[in-house]
Amino acid sequence: MSGFAYHVSGSGKATKRDIKDALEVDAGFVWVHLSTNNERAQAWLTERAKLDQYLVDALTANETRPRCEQFGDGALLNLRGRSEDVLTSSDPLASVRIWAFDGRVISVTRKKLVAIDTVERSVADGKVRDPGDLITEFATAITADLDPDVADLGDDLDECETKLDADRVFELRRTVTRVRAQSIGYRRFLSPQRTALEKLATLPVDWLGDDDRLHLSAAADRAARMAEELESIRERSALMHEALTDLRAEQIDQRGLIISIVAMIFLPLTFLTGLYGMNVKGLWLADQPWAFDAIVGICVLTAVGVTTYFVRRHWLRS
Repeated sequence: MSGFAYHVSGSGKATKRDIKDALEVDAGFVWVHLSTNNERAQAWLTERAKLDQYLVDALTANETRPRCEQFGDGALLNLRGRSEDVLTSSDPLASVRIWAFDGRVISVTRKKLVAIDTVERSVADGKVRDPGDLITEFATAITADLDPDVADLGDDLDECETKLDADRVFELRRTVTRVRAQSIGYRRFLSPQRTALEKLATLPVDWLGDDDRLHLSAAADRAARMAEELESIRERSALMHEALTDLRAEQIDQRGLIISIVAMIFLPLTFLTGLYGMNVKGLWLADQPWAFDAIVGICVLTAVGVTTYFVRRHWLRS
């Protein structure tokens, strides 16, 4: 079973410990992180951590959404953040499930969460002294990691808007579709994540200090801002997609008009050449040696006349 554990003394000094006996420490603060999705995690949570079956199921569930629930003096918190693993477009963020109470925090991930390394460094550097500090680090690291990614989505859309051109419709449409799908996937989790952080900040538990609650509220506001930005990106992507569709339709109409005009120009010419292609007696100029030149001249004059008519009617305007 992969993972790690830290024991943090009252002075903030962090010591890495073995997961098997990490919870046996009496003094200080202990953080145990499990990175697994197998039955051994459930066995450890049940036998070593002595957790209720409901909590075990919540910490090892296959599908989770951001939420916060209080159980006695503890809190169950689910958050979503970016992962180094390849995820689906419908589920683009990995989850971290946290059970926290006085002096103890147990976190579980099924996918590699980018923010885990940041949080672990903060613990090792002595910046975390209690469960409130650790959860605050999680919330801050996740939102700080997501913020540039959300900004990049907006920048990609801005770039598409500046490159709006009929000849690049397919390329731009692929980018817009990707940005829209990713923004929808992110917003699906960031909106409830804001609610979960706000709820956690108001829980009546002693291990959350006033500074922890302020940091959690700040993380919730940041998540709310990102959710609003993603909603704006989603709406802009929809408008951009409509603009590209209209541009493509206009391009097709213009090409169809050109084809129709060319067909109209050659229609009388085809009639004339077809008429003189009949091998029958009585055709005008059929016996004259200059008949071919005359017919070609008539065709040229007809084509010029039809084209001039179209120009004067402004049918050749783009």
